[in-house]
Amino acid sequence: MLGVTRGAVRAELAAGRWVVRAHKTVGVDPSNASPDERLWAAVLACSPRARAVGSCTAALGGLTSLLVAGLTGISGDGLVHIAAPKSSRPLPAPAGVRIHETRRWCAEDVVGQPVPRVRTPVAAVQAALWARTDREAALFLVAPVQQRLTSADAVRAAIERIRRDRRRALLRAVADELVDGVRSLNELDFARLCRRRGLPEPGRQVVVRTTTGRAYLDVRWHRWRVVVEIDGVGHLDTDRWLDDTVRHNEIALTGDTVLRVPSLGLRLDPDRYLDLVERALRRGGWRPAPS
Repeated sequence: MLGVTRGAVRAELAAGRWVVRAHKTVGVDPSNASPDERLWAAVLACSPRARAVGSCTAALGGLTSLLVAGLTGISGDGLVHIAAPKSSRPLPAPAGVRIHETRRWCAEDVVGQPVPRVRTPVAAVQAALWARTDREAALFLVAPVQQRLTSADAVRAAIERIRRDRRRALLRAVADELVDGVRSLNELDFARLCRRRGLPEPGRQVVVRTTTGRAYLDVRWHRWRVVVEIDGVGHLDTDRWLDDTVRHNEIALTGDTVLRVPSLGLRLDPDRYLDLVERALRRGGWRPAPS
């Protein structure tokens, strides 16, 4: 297509000026490939060979696409995940690459910069479907929304395209929580624990104004003036901890009861912290409905 014959390619390879990157893929620079070049090689090496597929091709999918889109805080599994149309006969995957054939392939879902990949909300759903555990699946849905790489509504729309999968109900439940305002896995766990305990539904990611500006509260029961801040490991950073204490004090001065719940404590001994939350709600006037 570019006017380079097979013989010319073989000659360049034999001379060491070019190098084989993957099946039917060569690099014109024999030095170490850049990250983008490695991803391009993976996409080209796995592209479907069936002419009937037409414009469909392979693209970075799942967690790999999310990382390219800018997702941080998740290291991944070391594999390059490639999405390809179902029954499109993609070429065998080279080492370090995993191909996922999907029935939900849509050419409009593929964006081309810097390497062909599926759109972020679709990639989030793919990553959740391909995840090793249900908790990991929930993380792959929550993290892109938390980091503002996509919206909760876009993720839920992508989930609605799923017709059959064992995780379909789980993903829809997580999407509903995202639309309601949950922005972290810790908040998702806290909402589930409150529901199991019979506590009222709180507001989530509530915006309030203080003397220092706007503040986002993880959880707030406005009627009973109770606020819960769920602290992940990142809150232990000195600068963030100092900012958190100022915000805590600002909210407390407005008359709200502010409780700090460490995510580790929520995981190891949830009842201990839920007891405190319930006491605060009762002090504010809440009473459980009769059985």
